[in-house]
Amino acid sequence: MSQHHNHTQRLTRAGVLITLGIIFGDIGTSPLYVMKAIVGSAPISSELILGAVSLVFWTLTIQTTLKYVVLTLRADNKGEGGIFSLYTLVRRRRKWLLFPAILGGAAMLADGMITPPISVSSAIEGLEPLLHLAPDQYAERSKDSIVISEVVTLLGAPDSGAVSATHSMATQKMLNIMHPIEHDSHGGGKPNWLIMGIVMAIISALFFSQRFGTAAVGKGFGPIMLIWFSMLGLLGISQIIHEPGVFMALSPVYAVKTLLHSPSALLILSGVFLCTTGAEALYADLGHCGRKNIEVAWIFVKTTLVLNYLGQAAWLLQFEGQTLPENPFYGVMPDWFRWPGLIIATLATIVASQALISGAFTLASEAIRLGLLPKLTVKFPTDAKGQIYVPSVNTFLWAGCVGVVLFFKKSSAMEHAYGLAIILAMLSTTILLANWLVTRRVNPALVWLFLIAYLIIEGGFLFANALKFMEGGYVTLIMASLLFGFMLLWVMAKKIRQRYEDKVRINDYLDQLIMLSNDTRVAKYATNLVFLSDVASPKKAEAKVMYSILQTQPKRADIYWFVHIETTDEPHTQEYEVSRISDNDVYKVNFRLGFRVQQRMNVFMKKVIEEMVEAGEIDMNNRYHSFSTQYPTGDMKFVIIQEFLSHDNELPWTEQLILEIYLAAKSWVSSPKNWFGLDSDSVEMEEAPLILQPIKEVKLTKTNRRKG
Repeated sequence: MSQHHNHTQRLTRAGVLITLGIIFGDIGTSPLYVMKAIVGSAPISSELILGAVSLVFWTLTIQTTLKYVVLTLRADNKGEGGIFSLYTLVRRRRKWLLFPAILGGAAMLADGMITPPISVSSAIEGLEPLLHLAPDQYAERSKDSIVISEVVTLLGAPDSGAVSATHSMATQKMLNIMHPIEHDSHGGGKPNWLIMGIVMAIISALFFSQRFGTAAVGKGFGPIMLIWFSMLGLLGISQIIHEPGVFMALSPVYAVKTLLHSPSALLILSGVFLCTTGAEALYADLGHCGRKNIEVAWIFVKTTLVLNYLGQAAWLLQFEGQTLPENPFYGVMPDWFRWPGLIIATLATIVASQALISGAFTLASEAIRLGLLPKLTVKFPTDAKGQIYVPSVNTFLWAGCVGVVLFFKKSSAMEHAYGLAIILAMLSTTILLANWLVTRRVNPALVWLFLIAYLIIEGGFLFANALKFMEGGYVTLIMASLLFGFMLLWVMAKKIRQRYEDKVRINDYLDQLIMLSNDTRVAKYATNLVFLSDVASPKKAEAKVMYSILQTQPKRADIYWFVHIETTDEPHTQEYEVSRISDNDVYKVNFRLGFRVQQRMNVFMKKVIEEMVEAGEIDMNNRYHSFSTQYPTGDMKFVIIQEFLSHDNELPWTEQLILEIYLAAKSWVSSPKNWFGLDSDSVEMEEAPLILQPIKEVKLTKTNRRKG
């Protein structure tokens, strides 16, 4: 294990503080919208509120604490977490495990398009009552509801000690007549374009800043989230002291009663699920902070979250029989604290969004190295460990986030789209984790108990969220489906490509290579000519490589290097092995690099040659007469061959279609030069026809037609 991971695994106060800023942003900002989503437009009742808070508490306990913090965090790959890290631990057990891994990864990327908009929108919408940006419908309804409630009671409502369903319905109907709330097509209130503009500006600035890295501002993330969680706890306590009876909701009895007896149990459950959506991101960022720091920080985080949810419940109970007067998150704040609370909430949502974006970059980078996505450009804006920037993913997520804001307009409408994709990721993790438990030789009965229990729990959440499909859930599901389809197509295309791959033995061309290398009539192309090869065998290469050297334009070099890169299941492996085919003429180098290692082939190859020169395995003085101790490796030229599908193929139409899409996408989004860390002046790009299955028989008939 690297020194970095030893450090992050240690439990320290600084480590816990950093963990607050990196790990818990997503799940930590859920109080902004969870209770609002659960209550919706339904009349407030003690049964609804206590049942909902009880479900929230036990969801955080069973789903987040037990499954993720206690169990899943132990399934680390050399300290790294996330669904692709988990997949690398179990992929040799069953081939079909690729499918839940791809589904989970696609769902996580799709979630990256909805989490920033809903979090930032929920915070910024707190401006509406402060700046009087919208008609204060809720305030008017709140005032009149008290009067109406008394009138309804005098007209014959039963016991004043309890608000009956008839009483609530009558109050609600009269309020709707006096103060109707207008809704847009997605279920929220009228859109406020100023709020939407501020939200899009914050999101756009956040995505734009990714290219510069977040090392400087990232140091403040931990303190910001410490203030945020402290605020959540204190605000919750300020309401609980007026209604201590809300602690009864911690009993599972209220949760069970709500599930069994409430006619809107599934709708409530879909809102409750929003409290745990950040659990998957918690696991994905394991490598940044270490399990021990996460476990200790979670005790504080969960405590403040539960206190805040209980505080919101206590505040809501004073409006029994009425509809939701305002977002309970802001309702629990005293008037003098609204502005500071809004600012802290906005900063917290920015931190949460940043953590999710960074997680998406890491996820995409791992998918690329595992061969599930094209070789997109990956940049390292700072020297900070683990900080990467994937421009195409950044643009993709930014467009998705802005599109979500424009489409849904308000956070209340976004709630319908939130949750459906991430529950698919959680189900995928459950399947992979059960297989990991098998590899750890856990008692089969316990493995089956875990699998069945969580398939039932998460299956229930999936069914509940599926009810929101037509109200907006289809948006994230379509995004996840497109990403899943693309990754699956990529894997299928690579398998087709490998099945038909035309490999040749390098020794069969060795005489020609040596002859060309010594032919002074041909201008020297490079001292070291390097070809990147997909062939793992130390004695073989692709036929197209030999064609490039010997046929298209003979490339004379002092030494020919054929380089293969194997991506290992361990995240930080950096090893190489050299196969000598001909001394001082031809070599095959096999690199073994971890799935989180940046493939800086320019640097790596120079290092290999330097070490071989120092060991006396290569004599660079042989033909490189201007040899200098300052540049012992000589010049180096990399050749990358990009393929296009030749018409001279006889493939099944399905394989033809898959390969055409694969090659088109590869040429459009892929940047092998940047991916392999190659300098522009040392790379030559070539095109070559891809002929996998040549047409075997051409039916042509020669005719002799005489004139006249």
